[in-house]
Amino acid sequence: MNSHRALPVPEGLEGARVDAGLSRMLGISRTQAAELAAADMVRIEGKPVGKSDRLIAGEWLEVELPAAAPAVPPKAVPGLVVLYEDADVVAVDKPVGVAAHPSPGWVGPTVVGGLLATGFVLSADGPEERKGIVHRLDVGTSGVMVVAKSDRAFHDLKRQFKQREVTKTYHALVQGHPDPSKGTIDAPIGRHPGHDHRFAVVAGGKDSITHYETIEAFSYATLLSVGLETGRTHQIRVHMSAVRHPCVGDLTYGADPSLAQRVGLERQWLHAMQLEFTQPSTQEQVVVTSNYPDDLVVALDRLRD
Repeated sequence: MNSHRALPVPEGLEGARVDAGLSRMLGISRTQAAELAAADMVRIEGKPVGKSDRLIAGEWLEVELPAAAPAVPPKAVPGLVVLYEDADVVAVDKPVGVAAHPSPGWVGPTVVGGLLATGFVLSADGPEERKGIVHRLDVGTSGVMVVAKSDRAFHDLKRQFKQREVTKTYHALVQGHPDPSKGTIDAPIGRHPGHDHRFAVVAGGKDSITHYETIEAFSYATLLSVGLETGRTHQIRVHMSAVRHPCVGDLTYGADPSLAQRVGLERQWLHAMQLEFTQPSTQEQVVVTSNYPDDLVVALDRLRD
């Protein structure tokens, strides 16, 4: 059964979009809020509103929230390999096609579910569905993820990521040849003005800094080592697309589908190679590295051939 919520729009949300304001008021994701508006489940002063309509302070907002789906038992995830573990953290090699944690609309495997199914106890701090999650990788990106087992680790790692103390290294195969071959992209990222599930370089976006360096050049593409100072959603994909060198296979951000087909890719060539962080209890530096999965190796081999 749906639950009904009714509340006035606070002054602090005057002029905000419906989806953004609803997200802040109810603690749901902006995507969830937009879906509710699209289903005519959001009304202001008794009239249905769209996700991009603007809020006016003091008006009465009504929302029909769908009943929560039954809890799904955690399932083991094939290919989810533990790379490092101690009393506070566990670092895994996340396969492509696996989300970091459960979310509305996602019915596939998750890192959280895979760890819980194999007996790991994760930090209980934070939202229930995001146990232990201190950072995320896209479903279509493979590589190293660290998850908190203890509450101490959860808070300390969240702080390390926020204060940019974690060294994150990715490898990305991009179309063409970036010029210069080593450089920095410093451009703000925000939601794409015309596509809800995409991001873009936009005025007024959040500061975003990406460093890159060429590892190997091919006829049609370049393998880069990429370091992130910030951790915006889709940051590498957005920045490389913005400089006209999208990740090979990343059709969402403008990659050439014929090149993706030629090298056998069904997702973006992007891999989280290495994480370096401070162990929350011992304060020792921990470095965790992941190898390329088979599909990325095949793509490189085809380019070399």
